[in-house]
Amino acid sequence: MFFVSTLLTYLIGPYNWLYRLIVWGCLLVLNVYRSNDKNAIIMELFMKGQKAIVTGASQGIGRAITKALALEGVEVLAVARNQELLDHLKADIKTAGGEPPITLVSELTDAGSAALIATTALTEMGQVDILVNNAGRSQPLDAVGPDEKWQESFTLEFERPRQLTQALLPHFMERKQGVVLNVISTFELKSINASAVAKTALTAWSKQLSAQVGPFNVRVNCLQPGLIDTENTRRIFTPQQRKEFAGANIALGDFGEVEDMANTAVFLVSPRARYVTGAVWNVDGGLRHYPF
Repeated sequence: MFFVSTLLTYLIGPYNWLYRLIVWGCLLVLNVYRSNDKNAIIMELFMKGQKAIVTGASQGIGRAITKALALEGVEVLAVARNQELLDHLKADIKTAGGEPPITLVSELTDAGSAALIATTALTEMGQVDILVNNAGRSQPLDAVGPDEKWQESFTLEFERPRQLTQALLPHFMERKQGVVLNVISTFELKSINASAVAKTALTAWSKQLSAQVGPFNVRVNCLQPGLIDTENTRRIFTPQQRKEFAGANIALGDFGEVEDMANTAVFLVSPRARYVTGAVWNVDGGLRHYPF
């Protein structure tokens, strides 16, 4: 581009207006070409060779995040309850040309699961750069709900992410490098859901933690979905109900896709987001059902 600019300056001389017009035209053509080239690399995320853990990795949002990281060259320890689904994920990533993940079957409600995941990750991969706490399970309850259901939700969606994060924090702080991303939930529900309450606690803890570990170059953020097209939402909304609800409540007019969550997640855990911590990022199409 410098050579072209110099040549045009020599040829055109005092006709600066014509020079500017030609340069602007060249830049416009170049940008249109790049925007239409689906294979063009628009942004390098500098993630190749990094190591990550993703919980709840076999389905939905967790699956999409795992695949997106793998396609960026990240080696992922994919954690879930179902080995068959993890095997399908691994095959899908390999076919797509991504870094095949290491898989681990673990039930996060089991005592000791956080320690198992952390130990496996450090043993198999040697280091961990990224932790994505994604596992969760909706738990709608009546106004007077059984204590065991409340405890189950808080164990899965607050205690285990906290314990897994704490198990890795010494590693992150020693290396002066680490990113934690907690996938939370929509809070403004019309009825009680223990999962959403537990995720609210996770959000508050994440903000507090980010201030304490920031001096060690460890970042902690939360990613909050709106209504995303998954098996869970399909059980609640028929196609017609989805269309009607989205038209009335969502600015962009439809539910999101799991890839929308994955794209934002990958950016937030990448070096490109090096100055983002203690934040809650909403991916909701303008639904705006959030308190933080």
